[in-house]
Amino acid sequence: MTMKTRPMLLTFRLLLVATCMAFGIPGIAQPLDHSTLAAIRDEGLRRSQAMDHISWLSDVYGPRVTGTPAIEKAAVWTMAKLRGWGLSNVRTERFAFGHGWSLVRFHAHMVEPEVMPVIGYPKSWSSSTAGTITAEVVRADLQTESDFDSYRGALQGKIVLPQLERPVPLLTGDVVLRMNEHGLAEAGRTPVPPVGQVRNSPNQGGNQDSLSFPDQLQQFYLDEGVVAVLDRGSDAVLVAGGSGLTHQTQRTDGGTIFVGRGGPRGSAAGSQVPAVTLAVEHYNRMVRILDKGLTVRMELHVETRFHPEENAEDALNAFNIIAEIPGSDLADEVVMIGAHFDTTHAGTGATDNAAGVAAMMEVMRILQTIGAQPRRTIRLALWGAEEQGLLGSREYVRRHFGNRETMQLKPAHALLSAYFNIDNGSGRLRGIWLQENFAVAPIFSDWIESLKDLGVTTLGPRRVSGTDHVSFDAVGLPGFQFIQDRLEYNSRTHHSNMDVVDRVQREDVVQMAVVVANFAYNTAMRDEALPRKPLPEAQR
Repeated sequence: MTMKTRPMLLTFRLLLVATCMAFGIPGIAQPLDHSTLAAIRDEGLRRSQAMDHISWLSDVYGPRVTGTPAIEKAAVWTMAKLRGWGLSNVRTERFAFGHGWSLVRFHAHMVEPEVMPVIGYPKSWSSSTAGTITAEVVRADLQTESDFDSYRGALQGKIVLPQLERPVPLLTGDVVLRMNEHGLAEAGRTPVPPVGQVRNSPNQGGNQDSLSFPDQLQQFYLDEGVVAVLDRGSDAVLVAGGSGLTHQTQRTDGGTIFVGRGGPRGSAAGSQVPAVTLAVEHYNRMVRILDKGLTVRMELHVETRFHPEENAEDALNAFNIIAEIPGSDLADEVVMIGAHFDTTHAGTGATDNAAGVAAMMEVMRILQTIGAQPRRTIRLALWGAEEQGLLGSREYVRRHFGNRETMQLKPAHALLSAYFNIDNGSGRLRGIWLQENFAVAPIFSDWIESLKDLGVTTLGPRRVSGTDHVSFDAVGLPGFQFIQDRLEYNSRTHHSNMDVVDRVQREDVVQMAVVVANFAYNTAMRDEALPRKPLPEAQR
């Protein structure tokens, strides 16, 4: 510890004492069940099955896009495992989603002026080409509706490149992010939010419907007879989203493709021009050739399949997976843990979010294996359609706990002690974000004392967003996301074709499960539920 950090830690400890006194929190010094916590550690560290779970979910069933046969098969496997461990009330809760989508075949080559196999991936919900097509590639700079006239009549049968060349910088700075002393100190500070900042929106982290100009642009492409649109993904440097921190990460490029959404999933599914994201280096080459006044031609094959949703409740395309370990004297009260089960489509969803799913499955396996007897029921939830805007967790909260818009609450709202979430890759947990619930700080501070040798040291006071704990926090429930080493999550694997098992770090995932099992079990054993923040106001 440096002299610089000692005053900060002393200040934070004084804050914990003051918080305890101010809120009159009972049971701060409530003894922990150290024998069970030791058994959790022994089973979790010595006999972990987490990597096997990740391999099944990712290698065998990935990608697990909502509404596809793959995610349905993954659910069957997952529920069989949960039942095999003796968990109770293993089930799915289905909800409406729209058309599912999966990729059948894809290949792409530049064939003129020279042959080059092109690294790329169709965007999700993209339509298909008319078999294998060969077409001229052209640049079309369409930024506003006023640009349409410049290209009218010139794009029939063409493959369009809508973006300019993007420079590809050398890799420098943070690419693999493990939290050092500086990062942990930053996580432990309370930032001052900007004036007028909108917080606690349940829509954060999701894709929104197209704006008016993108709709107009798609119609223009269709009217003009464009056969495909290719892009080169987003810029190479980004601020790490959803982490509560402000560090920047350089994306690795080099054949890593950060693929986006290519079309609607509702009644208009399949109506747009086929869309493909290319490796930036291959996209750039074609732009540079075109800039020399030469012809570029491509051979392209995109074959996709849409999976319509049926009207019957058991035929809806989206679902959450639920399983429980029943409680004893406080069985009506619940502690929830969760991670999103669905993925994007380009990789196999290993770090986003099979790692989180596997860790949460391990929590339940560990507790069941050691014969833990929690006072409160511990409930696992594996969410569907997180990638489309936290749809699964939002629907679950609406059905069981309350309506965010009206703040009309259901009886179960009073019975949930806490929800704990993982969704920031496969790095080890370094602490937990308090979500501005300062009353819980003294309790969590007591719990992490026995986890410091595993690297868990930090309580982050701030509110973070972007994943499923937001759905709970939005209705005034204690919902928490863990502070986590990002590793390559932002630079290489998040929503990319490189989100594969090889990028998962085994020791870190093993640690994740042990830490969450401690938090879940301690929450389940307390005499009192965890403290809550004041209820938010209704949105209307």
